[in-house]
Amino acid sequence: MPMVVGVVAGVAAAAVLVLIGLFKLMWRVAEPNEALIISGSTHRTEGIEEGMGFRIVTGRGTLVMPGVQAVRKLSLDLNETELQVDCVTHQGIPLKVRGVVIFKVGDDFVSIANAARRFLDQQKLMSERVHNVFAGHLRSIVGGLTVEDMIRDREKLTGQTRAACGTEMEKLGLIVDSLQIHEIEDPTGYIQNLAMPHAAAVQRDARIAQAEANRLATEAEQQSFARMAEATRDSEILQAGYQAERDKAAAKARQAGPLAEAGARQEVVVQETRVAELEADRREQQLQADVRKPADAAAYETRTLAEADRDARISSAQAQAKETELAAAAEATRVKTAAGAEAEATKARGEAAAQATRATGEAEAAAAQARGLAEAEAAKAKGLAEAAAIKARAAALADNQEAVVAQQLAENWPEIVKAGASAFGNVDNMVLLNGADGMADMFAKALTMGGTGLGLARQLLASMDRGGQAPQGAASLNGQAQKVPVDDE
Repeated sequence: MPMVVGVVAGVAAAAVLVLIGLFKLMWRVAEPNEALIISGSTHRTEGIEEGMGFRIVTGRGTLVMPGVQAVRKLSLDLNETELQVDCVTHQGIPLKVRGVVIFKVGDDFVSIANAARRFLDQQKLMSERVHNVFAGHLRSIVGGLTVEDMIRDREKLTGQTRAACGTEMEKLGLIVDSLQIHEIEDPTGYIQNLAMPHAAAVQRDARIAQAEANRLATEAEQQSFARMAEATRDSEILQAGYQAERDKAAAKARQAGPLAEAGARQEVVVQETRVAELEADRREQQLQADVRKPADAAAYETRTLAEADRDARISSAQAQAKETELAAAAEATRVKTAAGAEAEATKARGEAAAQATRATGEAEAAAAQARGLAEAEAAKAKGLAEAAAIKARAAALADNQEAVVAQQLAENWPEIVKAGASAFGNVDNMVLLNGADGMADMFAKALTMGGTGLGLARQLLASMDRGGQAPQGAASLNGQAQKVPVDDE
């Protein structure tokens, strides 16, 4: 009994293995990119005529009777073929059209059946057959077009080609996924000649644009150079201005010493003039004090009146001289200031460093000229003051000559008497005859000498009044009389 069970189990297991082997042998599965063509029995498929004798399976499995049915595969992958077609256009111009066609077997059973009937054993020749179909139609379509139409509207060429090949491709069970015209070659140069006018226009526009760009660039460069030149000019002007200010300060510093020295000298001259005037006044007062007492009352009165008149005129002349001196000093200061200002203005108008140096020289020359003019004006003013004083004295003499003479005689009377008495200075022994009469004669001679001095003084004053100069040999008014010989008797 156990042996029977074992045999039965072994037979069952063998039967299962045989069934599994038979199933694997009979079961076929179609891949996604392929279709199974099963022939060997009558089948009816939708869209396919009866009696075709094969069945189409895609994307699933099916049982195949070994030895009864045959199974073959039809690829549903994409295929492509290169198009290199020599064509002639409607204008008779030969062209070479290069493109590519991407196609495959249709997914429907009708297309698969049509492709299976034609290419099941010749799938490698499928690209060649498609190339021939498209080449023929492409030549026909290009023959009805012009070169301009093909260049300007390639989509039209592509559309017409696909439409023309559509019916034949459908009969072959194929569909076109893509048709692209890559290149249209022109061995005659017709296309190149067509492009020449446009290329020339483009080149012309490019040259015009380049020329315009060059012009704009040149204008921009010129404007940039102009701005650079303007900036350089402004910088040089500022530098010249700063240099002029430095030169002006240096010139002022150099002029400060001479101006201070000239001012100090002018102050010294003024002080010396005042001291001389005070000294003259002191001497005059001293002489008046020494001479006034021995003078008689009439001479004193006359002299006093003459002095008052003279002092008034002298004071007026001195005031006028002082005013003239101050005016001359003011004029000299104004001239010096104007000269300095002119020199500074001339120097400031310099435009470069070299001109600034020249302006400095001109400023120094102008300063020297101004100092010379100031000194000349000061000397002129002093001379005018002295001349005015002399003129005032001369006017006083002309108005009251007698009073002036009396004054001078009174002031110098001791010297006159001394000069008259000097004649007896060389006499060692004097013998007086007639006693008192002899003494009287001697004093009479002395008085005669004094009268002679008075006559000489009058002649001197008269000659000064006429010609402004004392006659040669005349006695001066400082009290020195002519020496008169004395009789030794």
